[in-house]
Amino acid sequence: MRRSINDSSLIVSMNPESPISEVYRLLRTNIHFSSIDQALKTIMVTSSQAGEGKTTTISNLAITYAQEGKNVLLIDMDMRKPSLHRIFSQSNRQGLSTVLTGDTSVQDAIQETMVSHLSLLPSGPIPGNPSDLIDSTAMREMLEQLQQEYDVILMDSPPVLSVTDSVIASTLCDGVIMVVAAGKVKKVHLKKAKGQLDHVNARLLGIVLNRMNRDNQSNFYMNYYGMKG
Repeated sequence: MRRSINDSSLIVSMNPESPISEVYRLLRTNIHFSSIDQALKTIMVTSSQAGEGKTTTISNLAITYAQEGKNVLLIDMDMRKPSLHRIFSQSNRQGLSTVLTGDTSVQDAIQETMVSHLSLLPSGPIPGNPSDLIDSTAMREMLEQLQQEYDVILMDSPPVLSVTDSVIASTLCDGVIMVVAAGKVKKVHLKKAKGQLDHVNARLLGIVLNRMNRDNQSNFYMNYYGMKG
């Protein structure tokens, strides 16, 4: 059953003609052209620390893919502090955690959202061992199955410096986007987060510079997405 939007952060759905919505579409385009030889089907969005806007970013990015007509699955891989079910007004009684423990089938756990072509796999109840569940055969087999059913799979993961979950999950993805809150994150923390991803050979596609002030808004369009050289 589709439900109404109750979260103003989903600006691409609520106001698709706004300048910010256009920025999210530009991000989608840049991701597409960041890999000519290989299709980017599974993409993880993370940050170095909490509160940088990664969940808002991935939610709006998912909507832009769905508006393009692609069959999109959004997965809440933050099984410690889940939030996507609240943003999309969905139940979190079952989800990723119950699928990986074998208590629920993935088909039963996936929910339709109010956005056409966009489905959500919420985190499910908070388990005692999130990193072990992500680093499991069940996780790999689930993703292999879902890649046959969806055009794009976007995964919202915990901050890299908080827990090991994101570093593990990055090895399961075609690419990683790092969201950075302008003026909030110290360079040393960003370098440390990038170093952890590099250590497992994760493919860092680029950095989204978020929450720039209005004086720098003109630069936001040019610099919000820093491609890895």
